[in-house]
Amino acid sequence: MTQASNAQVRDIKSTPVDVVQHPDQDHADRLLSLLDEAHQSMARHWLGDDFVIELLLASVIARGHILVVDVPGVGKTTLAKSMAQVLGLDFNRVQFTNDILPADVLGGSIYNQSEACFQFSPGPIFTDFLLADEINRAPTRSQSAFLQAMEEGYVAADGANHPLSDLFTVIATQNPIDFDSTNPLPEAQLDRFLTSISLGYPSQDAELHLLGDYGVATQAAPAAVLSKEILRELRAACDSVFLHEDLARYIVEISRASRDEPNIKLGVSPRASMHLATACKAYALVKGRRQVLPEDIQKLIPPVWNHRVLPRHGRDSDSEASHELLQAIVKKIPVPR
Repeated sequence: MTQASNAQVRDIKSTPVDVVQHPDQDHADRLLSLLDEAHQSMARHWLGDDFVIELLLASVIARGHILVVDVPGVGKTTLAKSMAQVLGLDFNRVQFTNDILPADVLGGSIYNQSEACFQFSPGPIFTDFLLADEINRAPTRSQSAFLQAMEEGYVAADGANHPLSDLFTVIATQNPIDFDSTNPLPEAQLDRFLTSISLGYPSQDAELHLLGDYGVATQAAPAAVLSKEILRELRAACDSVFLHEDLARYIVEISRASRDEPNIKLGVSPRASMHLATACKAYALVKGRRQVLPEDIQKLIPPVWNHRVLPRHGRDSDSEASHELLQAIVKKIPVPR
């Protein structure tokens, strides 16, 4: 090795690692910049809690489905449509009723007279982003068929499997007030949703803003900031977000404590622990980071775990009781630093 080469080696060794820009790092920075732009675009078209937008973005990146439990008129459909448009995804909506059939959602075989054979006709579930409105109004048979397709990623019909989009994401809604002629989702089906949230009512100033120029401006569809390919890259980037071993142990300690809590009939499952870890990685990306912080875990425990825990006393679907029990556990577990 020449003297010049030795000098080059010394220069490289003396250069801080974070100063050397690699192509992969530049690409990751670009992805984070686009994700932030998508976040800002959503915030301009949906006037509500900013954490809701962050949580939905994180859920999509984490390959999860979302359950929105809220009353009509708070912007659930607007939020879902805007999210699909900003992400550059195909969008469909299904309004569930008490007489809807599995074939109305999944599709079915139709006789093709010209070819003298049956052919599969895809239903509205064959899209990237699906709004399943008032899913608890559907009969249990239709619910089960729909949720099975959500979990498996394909529709089984006539002895063949018809794959759904690799970006397939569901936003399902439930009305927590009106229970007439409804079939609330059982615990096993609730577990299929990565996150469960409530949008809540806007503040007085925000609602007043809705009656002015803001309401007129949001009638125009937002431009696509991301694309299907960029979303796939964000999902791959989510897998590489750093989760420290101490934080992974922190998640496990909280989940195991929920199983030992005497006031909890059914605690957090191992799958729920895995879902929380993945959601935290995606949330870190949304916040512009490549590592998970303890605050991310504490922030995401309610939307990821509340709907999976059954309190021993009161209604099984009492999310407020589940929230209080989980928060009491979180306060007892030391936070790794």
